[in-house]
Amino acid sequence: MTRLVYDGTFEGLLTAVYEIYERKLTTVKLEKGEYNINGLFENLIQVTTNEVRAIRVLNGLKQKLSPIGIQRLYIAHLAGIENDDDTIVSFIRYAFDYNRNIEDDYGNKHVLRISKVVGMMRREKHRMEAFVRFQKLKDKTYYAAIQPDFNVLPLLIKHFKNRYADQKWIIYDIKREYGLYYDLHDAEFISLEFSSVKGANNVMAAFSEDEEIYQHLWKNYFNSVNIPARKNTKLHLRHIPKRYWKHLTEKI
Repeated sequence: MTRLVYDGTFEGLLTAVYEIYERKLTTVKLEKGEYNINGLFENLIQVTTNEVRAIRVLNGLKQKLSPIGIQRLYIAHLAGIENDDDTIVSFIRYAFDYNRNIEDDYGNKHVLRISKVVGMMRREKHRMEAFVRFQKLKDKTYYAAIQPDFNVLPLLIKHFKNRYADQKWIIYDIKREYGLYYDLHDAEFISLEFSSVKGANNVMAAFSEDEEIYQHLWKNYFNSVNIPARKNTKLHLRHIPKRYWKHLTEKI
């Protein structure tokens, strides 16, 4: 068993695939983090991300997979699910080792797993698009805190740029401690310090004067359209799981 330690980026993963073929490695395990030898006789390789090598692997994949297939690999990696890096590498090796498109070969466990992870990511993306609740800050920037199960923030850029193109906004993933900032022109990834408030999920000190009014109006509207006689808690929880409630204005 050879352990390959890389920096956690998609380019780093592709570089690791290059190393596997360059060194003719067979049984491997991919790990994110720093180079650390735990065993005296352990076979461990520190993978240094190399753009040229990553592009070579990517170009090779373009000969084996459709553009959608490559996108699905990226989304699966973005999810950040523990131990799934090995699945992605195995999928790539499977694609390289066969002279046919293997994207729909669900009899292969690695292909099936990638499909399942992509499905989970898409569901979480759609939920974030539906459940994000912005709060207006004093500088007229709109702020929303989220805590998704998976790292879907990069997948939200297109939707929110199109929907809220005329206002500045921040969507902050408090679980992963980074966010998206849109300045009316471009969206970029940011990291924030919350020393002056209680945390990324509580920015009341920075609310604009009319934010409380808007939240009150929204809660009243939510209550007015709710029909107690038709209450279906089980169905409600299916569509809006309880873990999202703390970020929804109407539930606070």
